[in-house]
Amino acid sequence: MFKLLLSLIPLLWSANSLAHGISPEARQAMIDGGYLRYIMLGAEHMITGYDHLLFLFGVIFFLTSFKDIVKFISIFTLGHSITLIFATFLGITANYWLIDAVIALSVCYKGFDNNNGFKDYLGFKKAPNLLTMVFIFGLIHGFGLSTRLQQLPLGEKGSTMLGRIISFNVGVELGQIVALTIMLFILSTFRKMDFFKRFSKVANDGLILAGFMLLLMQLHGYLHTSNPDEFGFSEDNHYHHHMKMDKIKNTQPSTNHDNL
Repeated sequence: MFKLLLSLIPLLWSANSLAHGISPEARQAMIDGGYLRYIMLGAEHMITGYDHLLFLFGVIFFLTSFKDIVKFISIFTLGHSITLIFATFLGITANYWLIDAVIALSVCYKGFDNNNGFKDYLGFKKAPNLLTMVFIFGLIHGFGLSTRLQQLPLGEKGSTMLGRIISFNVGVELGQIVALTIMLFILSTFRKMDFFKRFSKVANDGLILAGFMLLLMQLHGYLHTSNPDEFGFSEDNHYHHHMKMDKIKNTQPSTNHDNL
């Protein structure tokens, strides 16, 4: 099983490397477009942000009252809005692979918490305050979003730059509302079924596994980009590997199919 997980890392990393950046088309659109374009791309980034969505799914998994849902989502929104806006405007940044590794851990944390891991496995009398943890993770998720936004030329500090950042954040909130609506519909449907208790255990175990896989992806990406030669995937090694494969291919005898 461990070997299988390791074999999946390169494939997952190649897909995740695309998610870390903003495409050239989106980059140019945000440069040329107005605030509405920033809103649209913010919403798109949230809807396609699987790590953020997995964490939100875990947060609302057992919430049934509208009041609780609003309370927890509001504190999460406050957290990620603070770091998204202020970190971007002030130019505070960090390695986005490491930030996303922490976000992946937040997914593991929520699945573990939902399955009473602190009490059943760690012997805690009481799990950490959920509202506080959601706010802290909200700050981290917002910082992750900020690292994306700072890849763009937002202009000099001023009203234009701040307007673009706020517009992107508004888009993130709109995308979050759409995603939450779908999640709540799915969860409300499953709660009506007899097997929901079993489903909840499996679903949150799945969150832990998904978070762990995301963590491996982020750490693999960090090592790959920060120490490529030490990690064994340097550009030079990659080139010589392909040269070797081409040489072997050219020296192989032709088959009957080739002669037809």
